[in-house]
Amino acid sequence: MTRIIACISGKGGSGKTTLVANLGAALAEMGKDVVVIDANLTTPNLGLHVGFPIMPITLHDVLKGKAKINDAIYTHHKGLKIIPAGISINDLQGIDARDLPNALLDILGNSEIVLIDASAGLGREALAALESADETLLITNPELPAVMDALKAIKMAENLGTKVTGVVLNRSTRKGHEMTKDEVRNMLDTEIIAEIPEDMSVKQAISKRVPVVYHKPTSYASQEITKLAGRLVGENVVVNRPLHQRLFGFFSR
Repeated sequence: MTRIIACISGKGGSGKTTLVANLGAALAEMGKDVVVIDANLTTPNLGLHVGFPIMPITLHDVLKGKAKINDAIYTHHKGLKIIPAGISINDLQGIDARDLPNALLDILGNSEIVLIDASAGLGREALAALESADETLLITNPELPAVMDALKAIKMAENLGTKVTGVVLNRSTRKGHEMTKDEVRNMLDTEIIAEIPEDMSVKQAISKRVPVVYHKPTSYASQEITKLAGRLVGENVVVNRPLHQRLFGFFSR
């Protein structure tokens, strides 16, 4: 049975797309058959994160009825499958986000996990992603405005009957101006299943158009993303931390 997980955030800037690309890569590294879909139809860039910036057939073509969804699947040499969206302004013509749930029907049963990178915010595109999914993963930052918008996203998912699998606290530094995990958990009344640190390795990987779990698997961010991947599929992942990490701790960078 295929699990379809919508990855949403209440606002932009949470690092959601970066996380989706890397979570998919980590699951593929674990041997899972996973497809990541760029459902940000207006400002897509998931393909950029995995080195597939411009492809001949995209999700936009599928939604326009010009192609089958299986024709829009591309496979990274390390096993990750991606359905990119079109980045041309012309791709926006004749698109209706509400067609997304039906467009995904043909990949059901062909993959173990489908991760949908939803549009930021709570508009029609994010709603379509939620309606397409069985469950949702909420990505937010430890800042009050982001958490407030995350709360709205959780309520929207619940109203649609989409299971909220958990919250990922992304780009965390644990500095004094940020909300603590307990504060975020209490405000959202939802379990925080991962805390991903702000990590320069992520920015370096983005510049190389490669997921950080491939670029630097020993980085703090890569290790926590890998642990999150394991948690999603019920597997206990043990990461081998370099000596300096074991000596100085998670956030002593």
